[in-house]
Amino acid sequence: MPERNINFGLFGAHGVKGSEAAARVLDRLALEGGITSPVTTRRGLNARINYLTRSAAGYQAMRDAGITVTPRTLRAWRQRTQNPGPANRQLIDAAYRAYRSHNVAAHLRQRLNDRGGTRVEIHPLDQTAVRNQHRRVLNFRRFTIRRWDRIVDAWQTGDDQALADAWDENLPDLGSEWGKYEYVTAVAFSA
Repeated sequence: MPERNINFGLFGAHGVKGSEAAARVLDRLALEGGITSPVTTRRGLNARINYLTRSAAGYQAMRDAGITVTPRTLRAWRQRTQNPGPANRQLIDAAYRAYRSHNVAAHLRQRLNDRGGTRVEIHPLDQTAVRNQHRRVLNFRRFTIRRWDRIVDAWQTGDDQALADAWDENLPDLGSEWGKYEYVTAVAFSA
């Protein structure tokens, strides 16, 4: 796309790619209603292990996250006779997040596409460190994304480039200066 920023931050602006900010919102939406106890607590750990060991797909999510324990060790974790170490707890949490995201992606797609799409708020990038002569006029913007399928699919698979491409396809709806909103402070939407 012709408006893509090549040297973002050259003059001191701060922000993140809009697609990255959108992924954070999707992560938060995916974990809503899920396990809230941290993996470092007994309750949070047991809930994650139970969630992951209910199906073959959960076991696959553990393998994909890098958990390589024997069935005997996994059984001991489930029976609470043995505790995983800190590294395995982090892997369990990563597996839970990936599997939960996979499970709620279809639901998110439907909720975000309902009623003609979802309204998105874009908070422009932070220019407080930019000298006056290099500052751009950036306003808070709202627009509606009507089709979320490619965005949610790219987020679910963890393909950052596909997510950035899918997100940037919607930015021209902001008008002729849409390139100013490739990097943002925050993105907000609800499903």
